[in-house]
Amino acid sequence: MSLKDKIKNDPKLKKIVHRMLIPKGEATPRFWVKLLVNPFLHKRGKGSKIRYRTRIDVLPFNRFELGQNSTIEDFCTINNGVGDVLIGENTLIGMSNVIIGPVTIGNDVIMAQNIVVSALNHEYRDVTMPIHAQKILTAPIIIEDDCWIAANAVITAGVTIGKHSVVAANAVVTKDIPPYSVAVGNPAKVIKKYDFDLKDWVRV
Repeated sequence: MSLKDKIKNDPKLKKIVHRMLIPKGEATPRFWVKLLVNPFLHKRGKGSKIRYRTRIDVLPFNRFELGQNSTIEDFCTINNGVGDVLIGENTLIGMSNVIIGPVTIGNDVIMAQNIVVSALNHEYRDVTMPIHAQKILTAPIIIEDDCWIAANAVITAGVTIGKHSVVAANAVVTKDIPPYSVAVGNPAKVIKKYDFDLKDWVRV
């Protein structure tokens, strides 16, 4: 059994390790984790940039990868506490985006401003317990290659957005979007698809 599995399977040990990595009640890793641990565990591609005024809440027990020539702009929050955050090559994460894993973002993706991509939900159904004391639920989000996510969009847990698709500004995506589609609204609906026979975008 690996060290990681031993920690996961021992609640007391897991709690101790968690406190060593993160202060109680917080999501940001301790400074020594950022300085001495993360740079050796997480992968950064050549030419990638993380702007100075970005909150990178990444921990060593899940993966964080930023591909070659990709940029995370100022005022973003990236959190891999409950799942991997994997960002491909030549991808732009625009200002003030929030990305909470498990999330996989492909190559050549454009994400505009103020987008929330959260694969995390809180259990709420037990009315005898506060919501914050109930378990956390996750379902992976996948944004495939060459997508454009416009400003203020929300991508909810468990969603896949297919290759070369566009999600319009202010859309709330609660279901999968097929490849080569344009989706708008709340909840988001597909209004156009690319027709490879006609070689044109057609209304649905």
